[in-house]
Amino acid sequence: MAKIIPTYDICTIKPEKHSSNELLVSRFAPYLKVHSGLCAAHRHNFYHLIYFTKGSGTHNIDFVNFPVSAGEIYFMTPGQVHSWNFKGAPEGYVINFSENFFRSFLTRPDYLAQFGFFQGAAQQCVVFLPAKAQKKVKELFEQILEAVNNTQSSTPDIIKLWMLEIFMLTAEYTSTGDANAKQHGNHIVISSFRKLIEEKYVQLHMPKDYAALLFVTPNYLNNLCRQITGKPAGELIRDRILLEAKRMLVNQDRHISEIAHHLSFTDHSHFSKFFKKATGESPEAFRKSIMNP
Repeated sequence: MAKIIPTYDICTIKPEKHSSNELLVSRFAPYLKVHSGLCAAHRHNFYHLIYFTKGSGTHNIDFVNFPVSAGEIYFMTPGQVHSWNFKGAPEGYVINFSENFFRSFLTRPDYLAQFGFFQGAAQQCVVFLPAKAQKKVKELFEQILEAVNNTQSSTPDIIKLWMLEIFMLTAEYTSTGDANAKQHGNHIVISSFRKLIEEKYVQLHMPKDYAALLFVTPNYLNNLCRQITGKPAGELIRDRILLEAKRMLVNQDRHISEIAHHLSFTDHSHFSKFFKKATGESPEAFRKSIMNP
């Protein structure tokens, strides 16, 4: 039987009495109880964040494992793959919101992209908050929970303001590279580069192709990527290709030659060499390890 990663939207996981198709807010323990099946690998077509106030175990984002601990907050963008393996009963808060949720509220459509944890890179998705920030973030989640039951017309905007406060507070504890990028405006170039990778990684595998689209030199793009992300431009492109390869390998009905062709590799052998160099194992071995962990 083929194993295909399911994709969920807010409509399919919200409670029946919940009217909004753009926002779902809940304490995490009851959310997990209702959606215990979401522990297996799945995707969302919405933004998803969880703040843990208690818990242990692991959660996996795009095939990268992270430990669960109190004070940790993680953010996911639409399309990312994740799963959970908790020990005991974790507690905290969950917010799911659609891609349209902030669209009419913010004048900049790319506003969320300025935050490193909303750029779709698994290593940037998870942030541990120090004790002084944990209390404030918990208060904001409690205010949001209370507000979702408020029928006043101004409530949706208040919720958005509190959510943005959570994002900005969390951003203070991400890497200094992100902060410097915002300070100098270089995050615009990197954000545009990441968007282009997302759109064109199947067709374009070389940094020079992206540099031309961004109207910068390959050296400038490469140096900027190293400065802000710690990785050269080519590695960011390869990371995205590798991630899609892993996602496709989960589906046992997809032949490896078909995956290689989809990702614009010349043949099965070229793709296998690329995959093994990046992961240390063949596509076949990776597929077996995912199917039989």
